[in-house]
Amino acid sequence: MEPSCIRQDLIPGTTKLFADFLYHFERVSDFYGHSYSDPQSFRDAAEQIHYPDERRARLIEALREQNGNSASLDELARPGTLAVVTGQQVGLLSGPSYTIYKALTAVRLVHELRAGGLRAVPVFWLASEDHDLAEVDHAWLFDQNARPTKISVTNTVANGGPVGEVAIPELPWAEIAQALGDLPFASEVLDRLRTAYTPGGTFTCGFKRFLQDTLKDFGLLFLDPLAPAIRSLAAPFLSSTVERVPELLEALRKRDAELADRGYHAQVHLDQNSSLLFLLSDGKRIALRSKDGRFSARDKEYSVQELVSAGDHLSPNALLRPVMQDYLLPTISYIGGPSEIAYMAQAQVLYKSLLGRMPVMFPRNSFTLLDIRAEKLMARYRLCLPDLFTHPDKVRCAIAAQLVPAGLAGEFSVLESSLTKSLESLRHNLHSFDPTLEAAAQKSSAKMLYQLKRLASKTARETLRRDERSVWAANYLVDLVYPQKHLQERFYSVVPFLAKYGLDLPKQLFERTQLTCPDHMIRTI
Repeated sequence: MEPSCIRQDLIPGTTKLFADFLYHFERVSDFYGHSYSDPQSFRDAAEQIHYPDERRARLIEALREQNGNSASLDELARPGTLAVVTGQQVGLLSGPSYTIYKALTAVRLVHELRAGGLRAVPVFWLASEDHDLAEVDHAWLFDQNARPTKISVTNTVANGGPVGEVAIPELPWAEIAQALGDLPFASEVLDRLRTAYTPGGTFTCGFKRFLQDTLKDFGLLFLDPLAPAIRSLAAPFLSSTVERVPELLEALRKRDAELADRGYHAQVHLDQNSSLLFLLSDGKRIALRSKDGRFSARDKEYSVQELVSAGDHLSPNALLRPVMQDYLLPTISYIGGPSEIAYMAQAQVLYKSLLGRMPVMFPRNSFTLLDIRAEKLMARYRLCLPDLFTHPDKVRCAIAAQLVPAGLAGEFSVLESSLTKSLESLRHNLHSFDPTLEAAAQKSSAKMLYQLKRLASKTARETLRRDERSVWAANYLVDLVYPQKHLQERFYSVVPFLAKYGLDLPKQLFERTQLTCPDHMIRTI
């Protein structure tokens, strides 16, 4: 199978807003400003960045604590150097495999910008502040037969605080090894995981170490926003935001109405008394509510001035988070997935009000990875990737249709064509004889054709039942490509892919990473 692509709007669940961003940017340009496909956009975005030297110096000091010395850090320390940023929640075992694709897209864009004369480095934002532990306490793996297995960390405690600070006493190593089965590089991957996930380490520590090791050749800098030095650097931004909450909420609600008027929908819902902020207190992340010029968190009220003075104890919500990120960093572009790109249409009004600029939003590369076995199966049964984006039973029926003996399949086809013509002639003659009979004839015709198709379907299913190997093939393809009705990249961790293809998989994928086509890419490794 030659490398191929399919349009993102052929993938189930793609929103109209994201599809228009990719393929009809003129329809949404006023929500984003910069076109990701126009090279001039990056120069325009670079010219809008006025990043203070004092903030850069403090940022470098903070990043050195988190990353140690590196060529990328030295480059970022130079005045005028920009950042290409991406990020992800600190999920177990790297979270979804698209986490890696985000990072590789960021690195590829950095290379492109440098070739065009703009100095930039890739930065990975560790989304450690989120407090929904249920989103990150598990990962999906597969074995040599593509059978999915869920790995969960059941001995962690959800206390309502940032998930990045939650400790993982011990990973279920036996379950992980069993889930990977006989994949050829499973032992090497397990060794890498054991190095990253030491007993008692936090979600952030394990996630960061594993990604640093897996992507060690690409010059990424990692930023944890919960680090005290970063919190201190962000405090002035969050304090100034407190004073402007009413006007910011008004602008967001106006934007939501604009999106609705054009047939889109807001990705992030705003509650009536939202404040865009959380309070970090006693190890918890508590939503702040705003009403009548005051704020409240659970049963305690705060004045505006009290919160202004507590900037280093505040945390942004999903819409404010990217704006804070790009206050902290001289960001020229953010690499995001479909949902992130979509909610940036809302966040733009915050960017305008709080920063006076917005980076170029760039779509991450999107992959489905096939092995030689899957490639051959799809060719044998004449299947395309979209054929697998459906219920597993439909995939099995599609394969079954290819297994019906040619003569038998031909008989069904000839009979259906002949019957359709005969019934059409009969309805015509009945209409001439007595028009009142036509409706009855049409109903009877539909029933006869239905029964014929039903018999053909039963024949196909029986053929599939008799061919156990083909049943296995259908299960293999569905589990590998569209497990539990999810895209492969959104469901499985990168761990089983490393165990299947080797630890140099990121290098192989980087060679396939590109910036000119926004489509979903199908690659055989």
